[in-house]
Amino acid sequence: MKRKRFSPYTNHRKIQTTSKGKSSYTSFEYSDDGDKWAYRLLQECAHAISQKDSAKIHHLLWMLNELASSYGDFDQKLASYFMKALFCKVMESGQGCYKKLVSVADKSNCCFDSARNLVLKFQEVSPWTTFGRVACNGAILEAFDGETKLHIIDVSNTLCTQWPTLLEALATRSNQTPSLKLTVVVTNIMARSLMKEIAQRMDKFAHLMGVPFEFKVICTKSNQTLGQLTKEELGVEVNETIAVNCIGGLTRVEVEERGDVIKLFSSLKPRVVTIVEEEADFTSTRSDFINCFAECLRFYTLYFEMLEESFTPTSNERLILERGCSRSIVRVLSCDDKEIMNLGECERREKGSQWCERLKTRFSPLGFSDDVVDDLNSLLRRYRTGWSLAVDQTSSNIDSGIYLAWKEEPVVWASVWKP
Repeated sequence: MKRKRFSPYTNHRKIQTTSKGKSSYTSFEYSDDGDKWAYRLLQECAHAISQKDSAKIHHLLWMLNELASSYGDFDQKLASYFMKALFCKVMESGQGCYKKLVSVADKSNCCFDSARNLVLKFQEVSPWTTFGRVACNGAILEAFDGETKLHIIDVSNTLCTQWPTLLEALATRSNQTPSLKLTVVVTNIMARSLMKEIAQRMDKFAHLMGVPFEFKVICTKSNQTLGQLTKEELGVEVNETIAVNCIGGLTRVEVEERGDVIKLFSSLKPRVVTIVEEEADFTSTRSDFINCFAECLRFYTLYFEMLEESFTPTSNERLILERGCSRSIVRVLSCDDKEIMNLGECERREKGSQWCERLKTRFSPLGFSDDVVDDLNSLLRRYRTGWSLAVDQTSSNIDSGIYLAWKEEPVVWASVWKP
């Protein structure tokens, strides 16, 4: 039987409320038409917050609380996670809520095996994360062709899951197997506890593949930004061929410091720089709550829809990923960046076109080869229908990146650059 979805717009069902000890009734409907009631109700609440209409805010938050459930259907989940952020915005409690959510996640995700299983399961059902890794590995391998002393500077949130494939490719080269130094820059506190286990496994796998390998982890200090790192700290040597790889890592850099990070990358004189970011803009809209909310709701609606169609309803991995989104939504909508910088969790996303403008100050777009694009198309054929590749039709340079699209909506941007 199809589950009924509630909508707050007609009079089929009544929920009783109390006001100063007296009973009153608020009317709203449920319907079977699949109407996205949560989307509209959340937008109404955001507008009420922007207008500081306290009576309407109270009424809408109460309605959302009655309807929402993190274990319900799509609309109930969307309402639950965004309601939490809106409540924190109203109560100015975002920082405390976010710290509590991070603490809970730290306790549940500190085990390497659980983190690894989550990553592998997500890769199995969706190309959301594998898309960028396949694209970057292909570009890096092409840039490293014929070189013997390789060094990758990795600023990513991938927990090194992309590198076994690259090590295997290096091991099977027909000519001399090159040596590889991998320097992982960790800016996410939640990932630091996992790096010891990751380092041991990477060393073991490289030895199995017969690739001379060196692994180094750099954890940025509490008062140190990514752009303040030096060539010496990163262990860059003059006779190395350098690649800089950033998958989801640059959103943790404060907007005002992103120019310094790009300048740092340029100073390393890399052969290639690969950048992958999710396609959302939480920066240019930062000072406008309504626009920021609308963009956040647009992006995470797509993400939740993807999770709903990719995982089974009872999937524990799906629930973990959704709760990760809940932290991000609270962080974006109800936290000040400076309040949570000590957690290493500043996250202000920018779209591919915005990153292009920044990167073009120091680099030139290189574009992905036909072979890499063919690999990406082959990857997408392994998953359910709805996934496709797209390019930015508004860009004057077709090499400025490629997009993973979910039902024709761009969700992840990947690009490759050269000095």
